[in-house]
Amino acid sequence: MTGHPAFLTTGLSHPGERRAINEDRFAIQTYRLGSTPCLLAVVSDGIGGHLAGEVAAELTVDIILKHLTAPSRKRPTERMQEAILAAGEAVLAKAGSEPQFQGMGATVVVAWILGDRLYTSHVGDSRIYLLRDHRLRQLTTDHTWVQEAIDHRIISPEDARHHPYAHMLQRAIGGNIQPEPDFRMRLEGDESDAQSESHQGLQLKAGDQLLLCTDGLTDLVEDTEIAEALRSQQPEQAAQSLVTLARARGGHDNITVVILKRLNDEREASKGRRPPRLLIWLSIPLLLLLIALGLALLRMLGLWSGF
Repeated sequence: MTGHPAFLTTGLSHPGERRAINEDRFAIQTYRLGSTPCLLAVVSDGIGGHLAGEVAAELTVDIILKHLTAPSRKRPTERMQEAILAAGEAVLAKAGSEPQFQGMGATVVVAWILGDRLYTSHVGDSRIYLLRDHRLRQLTTDHTWVQEAIDHRIISPEDARHHPYAHMLQRAIGGNIQPEPDFRMRLEGDESDAQSESHQGLQLKAGDQLLLCTDGLTDLVEDTEIAEALRSQQPEQAAQSLVTLARARGGHDNITVVILKRLNDEREASKGRRPPRLLIWLSIPLLLLLIALGLALLRMLGLWSGF
């Protein structure tokens, strides 16, 4: 786990039960831009098979981190767009450099918290969820053929999960077409695109939890189960239990989960940061020595005679 003045964070990635290589990548970074504390989380799912997908995902995460941790006066959404476009250019260039990288790509989700304000962007079918007041909301919209079919009422959401085109991506990092970052942040199902985009800069409240994940989780674990894990467990335990559940149900893909929890105050954050046990044991002799020196000084001054 990593610390932040207002957030508790954790991340976990597993190759699953059928794949030898994990092509998912994630990063959690805490830093400051001027006086503003920042928390940046990025999750990417590589596309392209052995090695290539792994390289695409790692490039995507590294370049977005580099762009969004550097000082700038531009608006957060503008900076995220530039970062994702730069990642697309880098993946495309790498794909053309050697035959084994040809056709590689990646999905990406970005959650960027400046102070207590949330900005998101995504490309592909990795997701961001928000748990607020015990209610789970899927903030992102999958960029897949089946999601477009659902939106146009061609198929039902129930039929989409096991549809043969369930993972046919309409947008991705890499390829000859520039990635189109999506800035919709859906809080309600009936919102227009403009209303969803207007939520950028959402103020996070105490108790809010964000979950970023790849489709290796959401293919096998229901939203209700995600919500229950977040409600009933601390982030580290919730991440572990969700990954374990996906593995138990077949784990046919790589599984990555990142959780960011807005704390009530800094005292709650300190609960997750107990001092190391060795440090406690080393401090006891030092404390006894200080007490003995203090008593000796008092005797010298004639202020304490003992018993």
